Amino acid sequence: MKVTKVTKVTKVTKFLPFFPLCLRPVRHLQLSAALLRATTLELAILAGHLLLYPSGLVPERRDPGAKPRSVELPPQAAPLPTGGGPSHPPAVLLHGFVDNRSVFVLLRRSLARHGRRQVECLNYSPLTCDVRAAAELLGRHIEEICARTGHHEVDIVGHSLGGLIARYYVQCLGGDQRVRTLVTLGTPHSGTTVAPLAGAHPIVRQMRPGSTVIEELRKPAPGCRTRFVSFWSDLDQLMAPVETACIDHPDLLAQNVRVSGIGHLALPVHPAVAAGIRQALDSSESAAGASGAVSVA
Repeated sequence: MKVTKVTKVTKVTKFLPFFPLCLRPVRHLQLSAALLRATTLELAILAGHLLLYPSGLVPERRDPGAKPRSVELPPQAAPLPTGGGPSHPPAVLLHGFVDNRSVFVLLRRSLARHGRRQVECLNYSPLTCDVRAAAELLGRHIEEICARTGHHEVDIVGHSLGGLIARYYVQCLGGDQRVRTLVTLGTPHSGTTVAPLAGAHPIVRQMRPGSTVIEELRKPAPGCRTRFVSFWSDLDQLMAPVETACIDHPDLLAQNVRVSGIGHLALPVHPAVAAGIRQALDSSESAAGASGAVSVA
């Protein structure tokens, strides 16, 4: 699988309509095979996640004086050395629509194995009906985490709707004072036309193009301090168009990372994406000078 990093992307180049006719059937066959593989992987991930789902229904319990949970690793899987060490802020993982913290079992373990020991998964209620209310609740959680850990900033990884909630908190509720880096995975930043149960749930309607929430996120955000990294997949069947998972805003320091060959459910569990997330969180430098491409096997 190839992951390509693009800095400050505002447009995504599409395939030219005059692509040689003799090569089109080959490309269509390749795309069909890739889509079949991605769909098979999505079904396998869905089956595994259904088994883990009950374990994530109960929110993490924490004593008032406790530190963020450290993932215990077996002796043969000792954490790998990192350059950041204990200076890393806590990482907060926020799930998508009708999901829970169990979706981050593998990502959490990957972050811990590579030296990030302060990781928290937050659940928001499936009955939540408003992105704004969820963003306010996220803000209260982050204030509590900062007070408890002594850090004045956190990093956030949000999958799908979780990324939209986190972005609203950062961009519209002053959360850029608390969030150093926000990584989104398959998040409908410009709204998606194929959200499940379209129109049946208020928060789903807010993920549609032109909703009041999407329009609020289009407004100017001068001085926003948070760095954004958005992972989007060319085979994400829940993002329509797939480029809606890119961030396109003139006031935001944003990177859009294209992931090839996997679908929506694979984004928070695929090891190549996890490697890209770790790189994004471990980077303390501005993304403005980044260029080129990175291939991750």
